[in-house]
Amino acid sequence: MCTSLTTCEWKKVFYEKMEVAKPADSWELIIDPNLKPNELAPGWKQYLEQHASGRFHCTWCWHTWQSANVVILFHMYLDRAQRAGSVRMRVFKQLCYECGTARLDESSMLEENIECLVDNLITSLREQCYEEDGGQYRIHVASRPDSGPHRSEFCEACQEGIVHWKPSEKLLEEEATFSGASKSRAREGSGYNFFSLRWCLFWASLCLLVVYLQFSFRRSTFL
Repeated sequence: MCTSLTTCEWKKVFYEKMEVAKPADSWELIIDPNLKPNELAPGWKQYLEQHASGRFHCTWCWHTWQSANVVILFHMYLDRAQRAGSVRMRVFKQLCYECGTARLDESSMLEENIECLVDNLITSLREQCYEEDGGQYRIHVASRPDSGPHRSEFCEACQEGIVHWKPSEKLLEEEATFSGASKSRAREGSGYNFFSLRWCLFWASLCLLVVYLQFSFRRSTFL
């Protein structure tokens, strides 16, 4: 049974995508707020999503904020004999930094964000539970601007010792590197094209000069 719209959306997307990825197996998704990182029962695997995008709403002062640092913990288990699997999931909460209440607030996520995160979960699940090549992980950047630097004192995941990074900074660094390399190649390419064009014009002018001289010489000879 769903406890919130976000929980219902998570289960809907997960079941739909698993039906496509592993139609012969039966999988369930369970929300477990007591899940602990690196505390695994025998046979269970772990996947930690460290850069999810979510929006928080304080139920005390009604303050809302966007975060690109939502941490989601998954524990996965596959019973190969029964062809059945289970995923336990915990979305870590954040405290409101406006009113300072000790109440932890849950995040809500857009459907497109959830689909991206479920894709990453299935990639990890295929690698760890099925020993397959799961493909490439998707890095999602928040569709809304982040509210500012991450404040670990208000983050439940940070308080439990989970170290996670801010994806937007990493992506911006990679984008800047890629952009710089592209501009460098463009400058090199422009220099080479200019050089070729200059020499083409030179040889064309030289050919025209030779033709003109030949024509002039023949004309003077005829006269």
